[in-house]
Amino acid sequence: MLRVPVISPDGKPLMPTKASRARRWLLCGLAVVYPNDLNVFAVQLVNQPSGNQTQDIAIGIDPGKMFSGMAVQSSKITLWTGHLILPDKKVRERMDTRRMMRSRSVGFAEKTRRSRRIDRKVAYSQRSHRQKRFSNRRVKRVPPSIRANRQLENRVTKELCFLYPVNVIVYEVVKARGSKGFSPVMIGQYWAISQLEQIAPVIQKQGWETALKREALGLIKDKTDKSQQTVNTHAVDGIALAATHFFRRKNYYHRNGKLSVPKNCDVTNAVFSVIRRAPISRRQLHLLQFSKGGKRRKYGGTTTSHGFRKGDYVEAVKAGITYRGWVSGETVRQVSVSDVNWKRIGQFTARKVRLLKRSTGLIVNH
Repeated sequence: MLRVPVISPDGKPLMPTKASRARRWLLCGLAVVYPNDLNVFAVQLVNQPSGNQTQDIAIGIDPGKMFSGMAVQSSKITLWTGHLILPDKKVRERMDTRRMMRSRSVGFAEKTRRSRRIDRKVAYSQRSHRQKRFSNRRVKRVPPSIRANRQLENRVTKELCFLYPVNVIVYEVVKARGSKGFSPVMIGQYWAISQLEQIAPVIQKQGWETALKREALGLIKDKTDKSQQTVNTHAVDGIALAATHFFRRKNYYHRNGKLSVPKNCDVTNAVFSVIRRAPISRRQLHLLQFSKGGKRRKYGGTTTSHGFRKGDYVEAVKAGITYRGWVSGETVRQVSVSDVNWKRIGQFTARKVRLLKRSTGLIVNH
């Protein structure tokens, strides 16, 4: 049975309740709908509750390179599961483009802003270039692609802590071969754990512990195509990680020469969300190619001339058919609307587009 998050009048998360009880509260005026960035149906009480006792609730995070699995679990019920589409590939492509445009080896027709501003016939001390503002030779620097992945997990974790009284975060760690200090994955996960510890206590688990708990709970993981947006691809690992909080290591035991793990937790159906970051390009002051006549067209950014922002959830009407999606672009008189996979549904007249929810930077599909 699905559970609805409950928020106190002062914004403190309480224990979730049944959906039927939440509906009764709304009909009787005892609660109102609580808006949140994850688009999870939640209610906020109007009056102070009679008690605020809570049970243990854990968040399980299975970090990956392209996809991550997350889950919120109590000892009796699964509260939420999530499949995160990480921005690793998009960030790497943009970093490669930036590096190419900053290079001096590009052709004359593709000279970059940095190259155009420097007159190399003038002495170095008299050139009008910008001096370095800081030293980028820092120790243990987290690569941008890995940082973006971990930041998305951190953002979703914060939003979940607004909805559920989370006591602990269980994080799966990996161990790289060779020197750990030069592994970007190791550096990235250490940085991620340090950020998550500011939200709640973090417990580290290894992959074999996740596999044992997954088998004990009877969960089956789909390893054929990890890009499938289903619970069995990555979210099951998040459930298993969160479930490890409800038993101690002494509960491990050997049976028939094999290490086994007791169940000690109930897995139920829960809300499943597919979350990704809106792939919006940054505003480019100088385009990759020169503009004819010196007039640069607008590229990137989040604002539009029609009052919408890129990433806004809107409702658009065309030929009598109503569509819902996210604002992804604009023309002089039209607004581009895309679906959850950021594929354009169509271009609609601006006056026939109605705003439903402002952009939160997240694209959520249940």
